[in-house]
Amino acid sequence: MAAASVVAGAVLVPNWSAGAAVTDDPTVDAATKATFQRLADAVFADRTQALVDDTATGGKRHQQRTHGFTGKVRLSGTQSREESSTLDALRTRKSRLAKLGEEYSAAQTSVKLDATRVKGRSAKVAVTETTALTYERAKAGEPKTTGFQAHHELTFKADSKGVWRLSGVRSTDDGYLAVNQVEKPAVAAPAVAADDDNPPSAPRAATTRPAPANAKNMTASGYDYKAMVAYATKYWSKYNTDYPDFNGAGAGGDCTNFVSQSLKAGGWKHVPGYTYDFKKWFGNNEIQSDSFVGVNEFSWFALSSKRVTSLANVYQMDIGDVLQMDFDKDGSKDHTMIVTSRNAQGVPFVTYHSTNTYNRSVASLVASYPNAAYYAYRT
Repeated sequence: MAAASVVAGAVLVPNWSAGAAVTDDPTVDAATKATFQRLADAVFADRTQALVDDTATGGKRHQQRTHGFTGKVRLSGTQSREESSTLDALRTRKSRLAKLGEEYSAAQTSVKLDATRVKGRSAKVAVTETTALTYERAKAGEPKTTGFQAHHELTFKADSKGVWRLSGVRSTDDGYLAVNQVEKPAVAAPAVAADDDNPPSAPRAATTRPAPANAKNMTASGYDYKAMVAYATKYWSKYNTDYPDFNGAGAGGDCTNFVSQSLKAGGWKHVPGYTYDFKKWFGNNEIQSDSFVGVNEFSWFALSSKRVTSLANVYQMDIGDVLQMDFDKDGSKDHTMIVTSRNAQGVPFVTYHSTNTYNRSVASLVASYPNAAYYAYRT
């Protein structure tokens, strides 16, 4: 996800930090914190496992790890029902993916506890989830796995007997864009251009297969597409400190900022000027144009500068191309991604920030967000 207009350079952080001392409730000791972490790990491992092909496990459905928590830390009744509903939705997503030819043979999820804040009988626990899914039918030269890193806040409530019950889970990234999340993705505020600026409008791309042939000439533009991919691969989860990080900044996220950095690594040159002029494009650690960090402004710049052309179908994209999504079809684009791989069957794979994700197939996006509008750009 990325801001629809220029965002503040400072990253907003929670008013509590990793390692903060817990003084409000002495019963939340190291062992309790460790159990908070284990339950969080079970929640997200169950969600990921719901996407794995049952035939890869002998036809047996994964035994939910959260069912093993019955002691001093457990799911609340409401959260247990919420998790059941989430798992049902993810199994439906798995079926849609299978129809598109995509299945996962294995999954691995780990959760790290980042911070705990306790106030009375309420605890807020911040965690980082790291997940990898193995593609079942990957061939030589194709991505073997897709992965993402997501950040969450879990709320625990203690009852009169001192039992801590998980009562809420929310993402603290800008987006809800991990493959094992079913919440509606966040949408960016509409970008507004001056009436006389006449920003170009991108046509929607189809999501049907097979797509009409439209092979990419990798040398005609003079850009280094392999360098773009190398940059995105290096910084998809480890952010480049030469640029600000807008994930969690409350203005849409870091997705377009990340894609702009990748394009710059492959040869896109700065066009200096006023930050608000969408016909300009520049970005560094101190200042960024709206077009460098904003979803819609990026589209306006890329089209008006003729650095991109629109593609008729998302499955025509190749490495270094850009994909944008409008989740609610309100005409304002919400998310920007860059293509980092393409398999022999013509499926592109995208990498993006907010939520940090590596080599997610376009088929997965179409299955997860069938009602979104898609915009594909050849760079």
